[in-house]
Amino acid sequence: MIRPPTRIDLAADASQLVHRLCDLAVRGLPQMYRATDDQFVFTRAEGLNGKIELRGKSNRYAAIVALGAYWCTEEQQREILGGHSVDEFITVLVKRLPTIGNLGDVALICWAAAQSAHPALQEALARLRDLDSDPKKAQYVVEAAWVVSALATARKQADVEAPLALARERLLGSLRGDSPLFPHATAPGLVPWYRSHVSCFADQVYPIQALARLHASGDDATAFRASGRCADRICELQGDGGQWWWHYDANAGTVIEGYPVYMVHQHAMAPMALLDLTDAGGPQYREHIERGLRWITNPAEFNGAGEPLVLDDEGVTWRKIYRGDPRKVVRAVQGATTRAVRGMHVPGLDRMYPPSKVDRECRPYEFGWLLFTWLNNDAR
Repeated sequence: MIRPPTRIDLAADASQLVHRLCDLAVRGLPQMYRATDDQFVFTRAEGLNGKIELRGKSNRYAAIVALGAYWCTEEQQREILGGHSVDEFITVLVKRLPTIGNLGDVALICWAAAQSAHPALQEALARLRDLDSDPKKAQYVVEAAWVVSALATARKQADVEAPLALARERLLGSLRGDSPLFPHATAPGLVPWYRSHVSCFADQVYPIQALARLHASGDDATAFRASGRCADRICELQGDGGQWWWHYDANAGTVIEGYPVYMVHQHAMAPMALLDLTDAGGPQYREHIERGLRWITNPAEFNGAGEPLVLDDEGVTWRKIYRGDPRKVVRAVQGATTRAVRGMHVPGLDRMYPPSKVDRECRPYEFGWLLFTWLNNDAR
């Protein structure tokens, strides 16, 4: 069994759920590992025949699993990582760095290496410098935030102050006007103009986390303030049923389209960012965290009559509840409407495309962030 999470004093039902999910993650992750590739798959998903099957592979998800597994016992690490300890698995990932060209993937591997004080950290940082040599180049906000988190974690082990200062400036500089919410990209060029105002939940969570960790590592009041403003706003916008909504208007600081609601946002990513902010000196967000957790076992969309999203025996949590609208028409319509008139939404789409469908897949990073969030403390 996994040790009980201790980062926050949750109500009994929420605490029991977190413990249950962490235990499920330790049992579920080995089923997402391909020993032949020494790699994690991209997803476990229900196939046409109703059986759960493995698809793809992902260095990004492998790095996130390493970040989470670090907080487990060595026995659990080896169970999760195909016989490797976390340090051994990070060695595998670092050896792949010359073939990895995605900034986010490399940043996550650097972060994992820094967290574990891995001897190959300098090698990982060198690859990150190679890929991120132009700080003015547009990057996706999620990946820009991971760079900040990686460098803030590494700053006690390596001289990263110059690239960290540039990464900090890029992330904070992406904010628009008075809006507390982050956009999808740090600068124009990556997103079509007509949806440049649309950002997602991940675009909020990872900057909240990165800026909180930056402040915790070196007393940065500006970063701390931006992290807190964003966190406060997503909490203000949280759904009545505890939902963490998906698409936002980064210019107006409002919700564009709430669905899908993702399981990983509820049990890991929102608590992860909010707890990191609390640890950096921010306020407690216990009520919002607990509301998000309670959605998992009683989604408001199902009115108590839907299928379970947590399958203990299979070692999965189903990925999301969504509308099933063709070509994501609701998001497209609301995105175009809010682009034309700030705050305006087309009525009736909720009735036309109700959020009643379940995406029956589960990805390794969901469990990686779950373990990172709830087992993350210094008393291992």
